[in-house]
Parts: sequence; C-alpha cells; structure tokens
Amino acid sequence: MSKDAEILKKFKEEAENVIKTFENKQNPKIKIPLRTLANVYFDEKERLIKLGEKQQTRSFFNIAQTKKFMQTFLIASAIKELIESGKTTSIRDIFYRTKHTISGLQESTFEEQAESDPIIEDIEVAFDVLREELHLYASTRGAMVGNLTIVDSGDIIDLRKMGSGGWAVPSIVGPDVIQFKDCDADFVLFIEKDAVWRRFNEDKFWKKHKCLIIHGQGVPPRGVRLLMRRLHDELKLPVYVLVDADPYGLYIYSVIKQGSINLAYESMRMAIPEARFIGLSIFDYEKYKLPKDVIIKLEDVDRKRISEILKYPWFQKKEWQAELKKMLELGFKLELEALSAKNISFITEKYLPEKLKNKEWLD
Repeated sequence: MSKDAEILKKFKEEAENVIKTFENKQNPKIKIPLRTLANVYFDEKERLIKLGEKQQTRSFFNIAQTKKFMQTFLIASAIKELIESGKTTSIRDIFYRTKHTISGLQESTFEEQAESDPIIEDIEVAFDVLREELHLYASTRGAMVGNLTIVDSGDIIDLRKMGSGGWAVPSIVGPDVIQFKDCDADFVLFIEKDAVWRRFNEDKFWKKHKCLIIHGQGVPPRGVRLLMRRLHDELKLPVYVLVDADPYGLYIYSVIKQGSINLAYESMRMAIPEARFIGLSIFDYEKYKLPKDVIIKLEDVDRKRISEILKYPWFQKKEWQAELKKMLELGFKLELEALSAKNISFITEKYLPEKLKNKEWLD
C-alpha cells in the first residue's frame, strides 16, 4: 500500500468512527498525543528526544473543544482532497482554503494561520505522518552543492554545477520526489549560516574534500533535516555540524542530532544521533590565537540558556560540560566569521581541514 493510500485509509476509518458515534447519539471524540514539554523525554538508548504517551481528548459536545474539533476535520478534509488530486500546496494555502464564515453565524472557521498550523501538527502526530507526507510544504530555505547527482521530480541535477547559489532544498524531499544518483561524497557538512556557506562554496571546499555542503539559514527547516537524514541513512554519509560558539549554535546542533523538544514527534525520522559537532568551539579562541576584537560578551539571557543546556541529558559528556563551562568562564561567545580575522579563507583552508584530519569533533 502506498503512503497516500495508507493515510487516506486512516482518515476514512477515523471519519467513520465519528459518524458511527453520532448515529449512536454519543459524544464523538478524537485522541491526540500531547505536544507539551511535560510529555517529552530523552531516550538514552536511541539518543533521541521523543514524545511520551500522554494524550488529550478532543470532543464535539464540549463547548471549549467544539471549534477545534471542527477545525481538525476541516483541515483533514482539505488534506484528503489534496492527496487525492496528487498535488502539493503550502500550509499558507491550506489556511486560506479552509478559512470561511460559518453558515448562519458571524464566526470564521479560522481567524489567523496561527490557528491552522497547530491543527496540521495535531494531524501529523495523531496519524503518525509527516507534514510532507500530507502533501504540504513550507517555504524553501537552505541550499546544497557537492559531489552528488540527484533526480528532482524527474529532472536530473548535478550538484557539482550549481553556481554560487546552490540547489535550493525544497520542503518535500521524500524518495518519491528526490532520488540520489552518482555520489562520490565522503561526508555531509552542515553550515549554520548562508554567508559562511558561500565562503565554502566559493573556495570549492566540497570539491577539494569530496563532500556535500548544506545550510539552513539558522535552525535547519524540515526539508533540510529530512534530506540530511536520508543522506546519512541511504548513502551512509557521516554528518558534521559547523555552527557559532554560542547557545543558539548549540541549539541548532542539538536539533539536528537529538531532535526538537517542540516537535519531538518528528525526531525518529529527522534527527541524526550520529551527527558530530565540528565547531566552532569556544576553546578555538585560544588555540588559534584569535584577536580580542572578535569576542562578543555573553548577555544574561546567554548565561541563563547555557545553565539550562548544562542540565540537558544529551550534553552530560565531560567534553560538552567542559565546553559549556569554559564559555561561562570566559564570559563571551564567538561567531564563525571570527575566524576571518586570521584570513578570509582560514576556515576553509586550515580550520576545517585540520579538524577533520585530527578528528577534532564532539559527539
């Protein structure tokens, strides 16, 4: 059974259960796993942030829940039509497709997209599917180049010949859309920032070191995370993460490696527990004798965030504890661009090659 057929079958079964409950003059209900911090835990064995077993019940004859109950089935109906049509659309478009004034009332089904987006997430977790499998996509954010040829919706694309901008990574990157061909890359390098990624691309780092370089303009969007997970699983490519030496950079690394606390239900299919942190380390300030001009003093919010990260179970290794405590001790953070104080291509010609050669990364 195809994924589309599987999803439609689940939708039909849920709808039939609700109709049957109405016919029996009972209160129809749907159960949705709770997406709250209280229902999230860290699986030590699999090294993933996962969603727990707590659920919320959404019933029709509960005044506080009636509207959300209706919104859930309204969105599901629109998704059903979308899947049956074989087309894809944006989450913004779904908002407009389901937004209308309720007949006989002066109330709208949705006032803002901030109402419809969480409903989509509810459907994802309730039916154990990803948004992309529901034919929904978000805006494109992220780019990749390197030693790989892909087939994108039937078009053959050589990622070695993508110019300065690279191939824009789409939101939907499943095997039915993107296929991998002719790969001679040895690893994947995720780079936090577009500007730094451009330095790696211009210097042809990917060509000299046989790799793929990809960015996500900060926290990588779902398409980038899904694609990296596929590259790791299907092509057996190790993934290295290059981010700023600050709490935000560590958060980005954590999302790639363990998954997101807010979207814990996605971790099993997006997170890469084997991903390695290759920099920027706060210890690199002294190691590479960077000038004082490049440091950025920690703010109170940074110190608070570091103190929180120190307690996370996935940052309990002594190397990570040393990294975080050193940042607090020094009282500053560093951006990747700080390495340019040495030389504009220092990061691509010395810093990363040296780290890779000496296996200087954190796991």
